[in-house]
Amino acid sequence: MRNHKLPSWCKDPVSSRTARSEEDRDTLWDAWGSWSECSRTCGGGASYSLRRCLSSKTCEGQNIKYRTCSNVDCAPDVGDFRAQQCSAHADVRYQDQYHEWLPVYNDPDNPCALKCKAKGSGLVLELAPKVLDGTRCYTESLDMCISGVCQIVGCDHELGSTAKEDNCGVCNGDGSSCRLVRGHYKSQHASGKTEDTVVAVPYKSRHVRLVLKGPDHLYVESKTLQGVNGELVFDKSGQYNLENTTLDYQKLSDKEVLRITGPLGADFTVKVQFASGADSVVQYIYYQPIIHRWRETDFFPCSVTCGGGYQLTSAECFDLRSGRVVVDQYCHYYPENVKPKPKLEECNMEPCLASDGYKQIMPYDLYHPLPRWESSPWTACSTSCGGGLQSRSVSCVEEDMQGTITPTEEWKCLYSPKTAILQPCNTFDCPTWLAQEWSPCTVTCGQGLRYRVVLCIDHRGLHAGGCNPTTKPHIKEECLVTVPCYKSIDTLPVEAKPVWHKQAIELEEEISVTEEPTFIPGPWQPCSRTCGAGTQRRTIKCQVLLSFSQTVADLPDDECEGVKPATSQPCYRTPCSGVSGEGKESQKEGQEEEGGETPEREELHDWEYEGFTECSESCGGGVQEAVVICLNKQTREAADQSLCVSSRRPPQLLQDCKTQPCPPRWETEEWSSCSATCGVGLMTRTVACTHRPSRDSNRTEVLRDEDCQSPKPNPVQACNRFDCPPMWETRDWGQCSQSCGGGFQRRQVPCKQRLADGSILELPDTFCPSKGPANQQPCAKQECPPQWVTTDWSQCSVTCGNGIQRLQAVCRRQGEDRGHVIVDSESCSLMARPTKIRPCSLRLCENSVKPDPTILAQRKVYIQLRKGKKLQMVVGGYAYLLPWTNVVLRCPTRHFRKGYIRWLKEGKPLAGLPHLSITSLGYVKIQQVRASDAGIYTCVAGQAKEHFVLQIIGSKQKLSVPEAWLLAGGRLKVGQPDVASTGERFPEPPISLNQYDNIVEHLLELKGSLQDVKDTADKTHSSEKNRSTLEDERTGSELPSLLVLIADTHRLDEIMHNLSEGHGGPRGEQLITQLLSELIVTQGETNESTLHPPESAESSTQGPLLYKPNIKAHTSRPKNPVIIQRPRKLGLVPSPEMIVHVGVPVLLQKPIASLELRCEALGDPELSLTWTKNGKELQYNSRVGLLSTGSLRILSPSKVDEGLYTCTARNRLGATSLSSWLQITDFKGRNCVGASGPICSERSNSSKSAELCNGQACPLRWQVDPWSPCSASCGGGSQTRSVRCTKGPEGRSREMESQHCLGTGRRPSDTRLCNLLPCARWATTHWGACNGQCVGPSLATQHRHVYCQDTNATKVPYRMCSGLQRPSSLKNCSAEACALHWRVGPWTQCTATCGRHGFQSRQVTCAHRRTGKATREHHCMWRPRPPSWQRCNILSCGRAGECRDSTRYCEKVQQLELCPLPQFKSRCCHSCRNT
Repeated sequence: MRNHKLPSWCKDPVSSRTARSEEDRDTLWDAWGSWSECSRTCGGGASYSLRRCLSSKTCEGQNIKYRTCSNVDCAPDVGDFRAQQCSAHADVRYQDQYHEWLPVYNDPDNPCALKCKAKGSGLVLELAPKVLDGTRCYTESLDMCISGVCQIVGCDHELGSTAKEDNCGVCNGDGSSCRLVRGHYKSQHASGKTEDTVVAVPYKSRHVRLVLKGPDHLYVESKTLQGVNGELVFDKSGQYNLENTTLDYQKLSDKEVLRITGPLGADFTVKVQFASGADSVVQYIYYQPIIHRWRETDFFPCSVTCGGGYQLTSAECFDLRSGRVVVDQYCHYYPENVKPKPKLEECNMEPCLASDGYKQIMPYDLYHPLPRWESSPWTACSTSCGGGLQSRSVSCVEEDMQGTITPTEEWKCLYSPKTAILQPCNTFDCPTWLAQEWSPCTVTCGQGLRYRVVLCIDHRGLHAGGCNPTTKPHIKEECLVTVPCYKSIDTLPVEAKPVWHKQAIELEEEISVTEEPTFIPGPWQPCSRTCGAGTQRRTIKCQVLLSFSQTVADLPDDECEGVKPATSQPCYRTPCSGVSGEGKESQKEGQEEEGGETPEREELHDWEYEGFTECSESCGGGVQEAVVICLNKQTREAADQSLCVSSRRPPQLLQDCKTQPCPPRWETEEWSSCSATCGVGLMTRTVACTHRPSRDSNRTEVLRDEDCQSPKPNPVQACNRFDCPPMWETRDWGQCSQSCGGGFQRRQVPCKQRLADGSILELPDTFCPSKGPANQQPCAKQECPPQWVTTDWSQCSVTCGNGIQRLQAVCRRQGEDRGHVIVDSESCSLMARPTKIRPCSLRLCENSVKPDPTILAQRKVYIQLRKGKKLQMVVGGYAYLLPWTNVVLRCPTRHFRKGYIRWLKEGKPLAGLPHLSITSLGYVKIQQVRASDAGIYTCVAGQAKEHFVLQIIGSKQKLSVPEAWLLAGGRLKVGQPDVASTGERFPEPPISLNQYDNIVEHLLELKGSLQDVKDTADKTHSSEKNRSTLEDERTGSELPSLLVLIADTHRLDEIMHNLSEGHGGPRGEQLITQLLSELIVTQGETNESTLHPPESAESSTQGPLLYKPNIKAHTSRPKNPVIIQRPRKLGLVPSPEMIVHVGVPVLLQKPIASLELRCEALGDPELSLTWTKNGKELQYNSRVGLLSTGSLRILSPSKVDEGLYTCTARNRLGATSLSSWLQITDFKGRNCVGASGPICSERSNSSKSAELCNGQACPLRWQVDPWSPCSASCGGGSQTRSVRCTKGPEGRSREMESQHCLGTGRRPSDTRLCNLLPCARWATTHWGACNGQCVGPSLATQHRHVYCQDTNATKVPYRMCSGLQRPSSLKNCSAEACALHWRVGPWTQCTATCGRHGFQSRQVTCAHRRTGKATREHHCMWRPRPPSWQRCNILSCGRAGECRDSTRYCEKVQQLELCPLPQFKSRCCHSCRNT
């Protein structure tokens, strides 16, 4: 894959900034350059574009932008992009050897760094700070790394896009292409059937989930579209495959669960096989694809033959499975199916002939009107109030260039919504009469009148007309006051004018024109006579209000419903002079009974109330007065007050209003925003009880809530009460399945939905977004260390009688495939080899008598760490105890009675002392042991003897050999029965009494230094009392709790042997540290056995675990990093392979083979160690490299390696550093390690060994020749070399016998295995046909398969051939079919002479160069497609505000009356100015 190099001006924009035009200087940036080549050829890569800053100022924004490219899947044999980048480092030597690098995926801290893992060793390194552009950040994501930063990529392959697949598998879909199906099934065992169908799930369905509860069993049948049947029976939990579809089946104790993510590769029929017992219930849910979908048709013929027209698409119903068009009803069956709107496209843009005039290049969108919906006016509402309907007709019409409108097919108008043909109208309630209460009687005695208000109230609560006059309640009636009047009869009653507390009002309704035909009366004409009775007339018209024009139209009378109002009525103004009799006659007819004699004019006019004035106050008491008008009884219109009799004017009515005192009121503030966006949230507001002390005061007081009227306005209310969309909820990760070697940890990621009632509902996974968070991740990736693993017992050590068997052990490590591989025992050399011995008893030996007594000794060394009450030990070993400890020494025996056991000390019978006694079972008990108790204790059982050496810690005296053994050389055979000697003397003591004193002293010293580190760290982090600063709690917080360390003698012998082989100094210190660690780890949980050891016939010396920095004996708390600083004495012993702990300065005065700077750090979580030299990141090479422990090794250090080396230990809790200064003096002499060190290191350019002499010349050394070539190139071969013992300086050396060099160290190996990989090679198939994608002129691609096979022509995994050059699987080939090019036609004339609207177009097609035949455009996509339209004549049309025409078609615009449309008026400003 390619990696881009940016131009130099991109890196230094200042150097190339130049001044441009005024306009460019304003924008500061130059235009964006062309896009670079894609960083990948497949699988999704990145391309960039650059621009330059053109100003001397600083430009704002970025000078580089990116986009994705090559978003096509790679061939299956291409391999992973990140893996390719790791494998590219396979030819780079690291730590003096080559590695096969494997990618490390999904790094949470830096996913865009190239981290790789060395195959086999588990070494993880960052080989590059940035992966190549286009590398995926994570394996399960489309997000890609660009310039080292992880960029979001949606399923549409766009940078920064958040597009995701919906439940139907559609990118950025709205879920409309599938539908959710759910249901349940109950088995009927009583039907007699053995099986039944649960549900048929169709092809391409997704997110299928079935749960069966009961005794029955699920199975699946399939049927492909070609009719091939299949069946799948589930026998156990796991993943199954049927028709390229993965099925996940779980068999639980009480139910079966079947999940299929999909899409299904065939029709699946889920069936149930009946079992005995109760009926089963199956619940199922899945997303079913909508197989009948609308599909857009090709474009219909163009609307014109030339000059620019439009053409439209339609939609047809398409069966996705059969690939056929079906009737529309199939698509209408799914409510989710929305028929797509037609699309428009310009067509026939070629100029017309000159005779066609203006049609020449008329663009369709401006000059050729589109088909449109046209509607008739709404009909009148079916009711005047109370809710009615009105309708209209809507049709699709088309207008030609001459403005002629003709109906056309409806589909042409479907690009816009069809307008409504029905709508509700007059939905308000009809007005009703509302009568108020009666007023008090108008007299204080006798008979009078009382009044009341009758209002016509409409739906708004306003007093208006529209009520039926025939149902109006009356407004006055007689009333009788039961108080006699004592005045003369002819005296008018006395009117009382009390303050009236009720209203009395009536308003005359008016008839107005509506959208429904109505009889509208005109005004009354004057009376036909000026006196006496006459007639007056008026006009009555049937009229309607036209809503679209807001004008009134006259209609024939038969269009109006109901009775037509009267057009004439009698009238009367004043009586004629001289005809009083006739006048009186007519007057009597109109007289009211209660009025008695009244003036004549009362017949036509009378007083009435018309509402009240506004209240004078809003609260605290005010008044309002009734309004009195003179009303014409016939017209119900107000008349001049002079026409009414003043003496009959109703009394002035006043009423009190707003009389209540202004009370305290609730005052509310605005609602807060909602606390949740869904699933029910809360809005709050402040509600306070306030009061204004007086009417004139502007000040308000806040009172207690009790002072305001209940109810108090709610200060809280629910909001957004609708269900949240289902979302994933991630829970904590569980425990890792392995502690090392790669495991997995899981977590629950349930799909949950918060409902509108506040509850949370757990849903099937298919309800949530299709891509949920990962529920499984790898963990414990570090490689497991080799371990001793016990196998079988050895054969008995004797052929008859009593013997022993040993448990055999092999060194084993875990391989990459989680299998186990047996490795060389040296790999486990730092661990104690587990030893277990058991007795074995075969047949009695011939002529055998009673078996000899034996003592079951244990080869142990006991080291007491702290004071305890009592220690129990077994004879056969050594003990280093603290004074004043109670001791029990046991001597377990076989074939010997314990009561006859005898004990000796220093070879003499053990004398009873006040604090020392021998029990009846043969134990020795010592109360509060003291220095005088130190010595050699011997247990004697018949002829068998076992010794036990007891030393007191802190005592300065060394054990001396008893006098009985002085003549034998002061040596004692401790732990070995001496059956050859007689009496109490020991003539052959083979080992020193103080053999382990030195190593025990080191262990106790190291234990003390570890405790000091812990104490120092506790002081440093005094605020974090619970955090242990030691890496492992067993070596830190549990160290003081151990009472005694118990080591096997053979393990200590191994350590002493290594120390004697030149591994002193720092190497010895490391061995002792590891010994202490493993003893602590293995005995932390079994320390009680020291206090109460089991009585067992076996002697168990189970070996300890390997100590490593991150082993966890049990769950530990997080710890800050701590680097252990060793005392200065460590590591200063001169050695050819020098080991120094960081923190100590190093001065090299002599040449050495290697220097190891050890950095021992503790912490949790796991630490990362980094090294710097002189403050800069250390550059590693073949000489300077990291060891797997994190230590730094420098081979053959020289002056160039001088400097300050700093080790930094880091985890998420913090970091700490420690440094060492390395100083090297000029070496004088040779460069060879002599007898005191290991072998001479080989030089890469010489077959001879380099000499590294200490002082004088090296007298003896091993000399090795280079390895011979491997005997086989693959499948396992061997190499040999010559190894000789030589003496003397190089050039004058002579060969010696091999035994002379045994003292210089172990003899180097002279044979080794090589080329262990099986023999394999790359093989290829024949090239396929040259019919791939066109990649250039006459160039296509052809493919072949590349695979790895062994010598038997059997396919093997690719990694077997990873070291070989892989043949290409893709190549270009010559194809006549790809002789294609973009063919462009001439540009049409520009549609405008100036302004922003002008454009021109041309035809662009993909065509064959020779035949000229057009083909599909994607075949030409290897070259950019030329544009098919462009803007033109983009010139200013004059000064702002100037009214002028910008196109030559304005004359036609005027003829077609298109000026009212804004898009025409703006372009034909001058021609349309008068319209």
